[in-house]
Amino acid sequence: MNQSNQSCSIMRPMEKVIRRLAGAFVTISVILGYFMSPYWFLFTLFVGLNLFQSSFTNWCLAEQILAKVGIGVEKEADSQSNSLS
Repeated sequence: MNQSNQSCSIMRPMEKVIRRLAGAFVTISVILGYFMSPYWFLFTLFVGLNLFQSSFTNWCLAEQILAKVGIGVEKEADSQSNSLS
């Protein structure tokens, strides 16, 4: 059975950036929490709670910050124009 996960292949560029950012934050904060101070686990909790609330509200602070900086936006506009053609 050769079945690919199509939901990830049609993901918007901003969603990919958010997933990578969240994964990096969680990984780094767990490492820092283990080796440096357990208070870093609070940052891990913050990232997890933010992901949880964004699944219900469709609002993500990281997405707004990245959009203002211009990360993940130009590719998204290109992919939308290509899908309309």
